[in-house]
Amino acid sequence: MKLTIFTLAIAIAVPTLAAAQTPASDPIAQSIRNAWAAAKRNIVESAEQMPEANYAFKPVDTVRSFGAILAHVAGANYVFCAPARGDKTEYEEDRFEKTLKTKAEIVKALNESIAYCDAAYNAMTDKTAGEIVTGTAARAQRLINNAGHLQEHYGNLVTYFRIKGMVPPSSNRR
Repeated sequence: MKLTIFTLAIAIAVPTLAAAQTPASDPIAQSIRNAWAAAKRNIVESAEQMPEANYAFKPVDTVRSFGAILAHVAGANYVFCAPARGDKTEYEEDRFEKTLKTKAEIVKALNESIAYCDAAYNAMTDKTAGEIVTGTAARAQRLINNAGHLQEHYGNLVTYFRIKGMVPPSSNRR
């Protein structure tokens, strides 16, 4: 009887353990999506957290304002993600930076650009990640560069938060 229970336990456990060790499908594409998710979370939470009165803030005259950084990111999202989606870029990188002024306008453009990019990240598979989409750049490279670009500008925003005596979103989560 004990042998039967032990055999039954092994028969149930082995497939379960094997399934738990099976790698996710498209692990490369999923890793890139994970980097995108972290980057966009930081940017979106920054846009939401900063009061509108501080959207015009810039530490010195030679740098972009808080709002201008977010507007720049919105435009750049289209530039990075359009080729990965197989589209022609519909916006110049600086379009929103030149035209949008209020928090509501900037957040709307940012959210729309992120939704646009989400489609590129979500459609990518390990197989399609290596496809050349512009010049010599593969789809994965365009999307990796975009996530890196967001994190680069999140670093700028963190400084602005600190200067204003605020805790940035990634530190607020701890």
